Amino acid sequence: MNTVAKPAITLALSKGRIFDETLPLLKAAGITVLEDPEKSRKLILPTSNPDLQVVLVRASDVPTYVQYGGADLGVTGKDTLIEHGGQGLYQPLDLQIARCRVSVAVRADFDYASAVRQGARLKVATKYVSIARDFFAAKGVHVDLIKLYGSMELAPLTGLADAIVDLVSTGNTLKANHLVEVERIMDISSRLVVNQAALKLKQEPIRHLIDVFTKTVNATPK
Repeated sequence: MNTVAKPAITLALSKGRIFDETLPLLKAAGITVLEDPEKSRKLILPTSNPDLQVVLVRASDVPTYVQYGGADLGVTGKDTLIEHGGQGLYQPLDLQIARCRVSVAVRADFDYASAVRQGARLKVATKYVSIARDFFAAKGVHVDLIKLYGSMELAPLTGLADAIVDLVSTGNTLKANHLVEVERIMDISSRLVVNQAALKLKQEPIRHLIDVFTKTVNATPK
């Protein structure tokens, strides 16, 4: 009599830096992803552990997939988590990967400090509306927020906005577009997030992954 295989644990990742920097954590758990997302067109990737599969989703969708059970756990940036709100998610661990920062940047010829001092109302383009709103409200700066989904650097160059709030890693993209970083809002790294129902139903394998990830992160030089 054939037995039905147990449902696999599903891990949601986004392509790029988060995917690449999660691989060593999986390797520490004895798991390798069997297909390269840059070469495969598949969105569900098998791993060397038959009980674990990886789903590739947009970075901004990772918390939503985990919250509603499309994935059991995922890796997502703190920035994405703040914008999502984090409802329904267990957040056991800062993985200390994909580090960067959220900053305010302006055109090199824009006097940001003077505009803030004089109480000017600033137009700010960002996809991080919650982070930007909270930051400027705490400073007492009046802003009109313009939601964009990409190419933030264009906004000040075309006159759409006075400033942008965006992720900065090396700062090279800002420099290439004649923008300067004027305020650092917060440091960002990626978190492990877990669906709360999955944690109860699939407790043993998920707890095992959390434990291995925790040991690996703690052993990594800061």
